[in-house]
Amino acid sequence: NESPLSDSLVITTHEMTDDEFLDMTERATLRYFYEYGHPVSGLARERLNSGETCTIGGSGFGVMSIVVGAYRGYISRNQAAARIYKISDFLKNKADKFHGAFPHWINGTSGKVIPFSQYDNGGDLIETSFMIQGLLAARQYFDGDDSVEIKIRQNITSIWEGVEWDWYKRYSYSTYLYWHWSPNYAWQMNMRIIGPSEGMIAYLLAIASPTHSVNPVLFYVGWASSNSYKNSKSFYGIPLYVGWDYGGPLFFAHYSFLGFDPRNKKDKYTNYFVNNRNHSLINRAYCIANPKSRTGYSDVCWGLTASDDPDGYAVHEPFNDNGTIAPTAAISSMPYTPKESLDALKHFYRTFGSSVWGEYGFKDAFNETRGWFGNSYLAIDQGPIICMIENYRSGLLWEKFMSNPETQPMLDAIGFVPDSTTDANDDEISLDNFVLQQNYPNPFNPSTTISFTIPSSREYYSVLQNITLKVYDILGNEVATLVNEPKPAGVYNVKFIMNNASSGIYFYTLKAGSFTETKKMILLK
Repeated sequence: NESPLSDSLVITTHEMTDDEFLDMTERATLRYFYEYGHPVSGLARERLNSGETCTIGGSGFGVMSIVVGAYRGYISRNQAAARIYKISDFLKNKADKFHGAFPHWINGTSGKVIPFSQYDNGGDLIETSFMIQGLLAARQYFDGDDSVEIKIRQNITSIWEGVEWDWYKRYSYSTYLYWHWSPNYAWQMNMRIIGPSEGMIAYLLAIASPTHSVNPVLFYVGWASSNSYKNSKSFYGIPLYVGWDYGGPLFFAHYSFLGFDPRNKKDKYTNYFVNNRNHSLINRAYCIANPKSRTGYSDVCWGLTASDDPDGYAVHEPFNDNGTIAPTAAISSMPYTPKESLDALKHFYRTFGSSVWGEYGFKDAFNETRGWFGNSYLAIDQGPIICMIENYRSGLLWEKFMSNPETQPMLDAIGFVPDSTTDANDDEISLDNFVLQQNYPNPFNPSTTISFTIPSSREYYSVLQNITLKVYDILGNEVATLVNEPKPAGVYNVKFIMNNASSGIYFYTLKAGSFTETKKMILLK
């Protein structure tokens, strides 16, 4: 009594193309904001399973993600417009505002502030800036004549013009914007917005405001006033013009630049596209050098930023890392480092599978050193993934935000001038200098790691020299030869173990042709 055989099917597989990888990632990440968005307000929940707690900054990223979804056809334009209208109407008419600024966290049903901390229960100018950045991009995208898109533009304009940026100077004579204000605790938080950080967009918007603008000089005497703003040193042979040493966490290169297009322009310090690219490459080079010997770090497994980790939530950056890699870090740098970011994306997906990939795309973070793979999703980490992939693919969000009529006068007032670097293929970074890093750890017992950079300049390759890395004692006697061969361009790290040696000072020397550099290290038993 067997039933007849069912029709046979022929199934074939193929290796995914780059565009298929990017479509898959964008489509999955959009689901966090569209399908998991709060049912009443449409805002983005702070993280998976955060209930009523919605994030204003993450929702600003979500607004831009929904624009991407409509542009790519993942959802219809009408669906996207309906969601943006719901969000903008809620923000305009129901959400708590404090001199026009939104709080960090908000109840997705009532619109009431949810305190982020004891004194942080009022306006948060940084979170507000991320929201306004997203809304202004959406205002330019939804340019139709139907009633919904007209209301979207009206709502967004009302919200934008209602933010009292000048109030957040705190004092009339202040040269800074302040991050927080509370109706209960006033300026108790007392945090000035100073770079380098994620806060550049706050100054850009405050200067651009048509109703509550601040003097453009605040960009330099406030935002860029820190001693650590201008850098001009090189790390792993890569110059960094703005930012503290090694650049800090990668979200500095992402959050303010989801809408603001850093290409084609520079201020008195840098072209921020170039600086963000170099920051990303330095972050990757640190992971390749891996001075703390974290498990898994490599040229395709990189990206240090703020994220969940095995102990909670922390900011991760070079030399302040515990082995935690956040996919958002490398992937969201895609406009700056397209090949390196796409290689990382493929590595995360193909190597770790469901340990790092789920319903809403890439999960927040993992740590191979600790054997930990997080299951969380955070709005502020998901948003940059889809937004920056799209800026790499089409420049959509950059084009829409920059087309706002308030933008160019702001750039002119600050003093931005045209610059020829437009994308990651221009002025391509090369490792054009030999660099010998200080060993880590130092002092050491019994092992340490020595990192060095080999350049990719034509001068070096026209006569490919032998590379030697040798260790000497304090009397100049050779102790060990660690490298003695030609090597291609790149960042290298060599582990050195001294089991049968006495405590004391030792020297290591890198030689290649006419280049020689020596550094000191200490064996302390």
